[in-house]
Amino acid sequence: MARDKIALIGSGQIGGTLAHLIGLKELGDVVMFDIAEGVPQGKALDIAQSSPVDGFDAAYTGANTYEALDNAKVCIVTAGVPRKPGMSRDDLLSINLKVMEQVGAGIKKYAPDAFVICITNPLDAMVWALQKASGLPHKRVVGMAGVLDSSRFRFFLADEFNVSVEDVTAF
Repeated sequence: MARDKIALIGSGQIGGTLAHLIGLKELGDVVMFDIAEGVPQGKALDIAQSSPVDGFDAAYTGANTYEALDNAKVCIVTAGVPRKPGMSRDDLLSINLKVMEQVGAGIKKYAPDAFVICITNPLDAMVWALQKASGLPHKRVVGMAGVLDSSRFRFFLADEFNVSVEDVTAF
C-alpha cells in the first residue's frame, strides 16, 4: 500500500518524538533528515524496530542529503540550534536564519509540492525565512507553537495546585 511520505527535517529530540508519533498514528512513511552523520539513521532504525512492540507499520528512513525529501507530501522542520544559556534571541535568530535558508532550498528542489510546518524558534521569523527560501506559497508554510505553550501552562498550574494535569483545562 502506498503511503504519503512525511519528512522530518531535524532529528533531535523533537524530530525523534514526532517521528514516533507519526508511526503510532500511522500517518505515513517517515524520512528523518539531519546534517549530523548517523543521527537520523540511528533514530529511524530505533523507531522502526520499536514498531512491533507499539503495533504500527510505517517505514522509516534516515538521511543526510536533501534528496531523501523527494516528493514528500509534508515537511516538518525542527532543524536549528536551541537557545543556550546566555544566548540572546538575536543570536538565535541569526544562526537559525542560515539554517532556514539551507532547509528552504532543499525543500524547493526536492519537495516543491509539500505542505510545510515549521517548529524552529524564533518561530515567526523562521516561518517567514523558510517561506522566502522555499518559494512556496504562504498558505503552504505554517508555524506551530501554541500547543506547547498551552501544555506548559497546564503543567505549571497542575504543579502549583498539586492536581493531575488531566484535571486542568487552560489555553
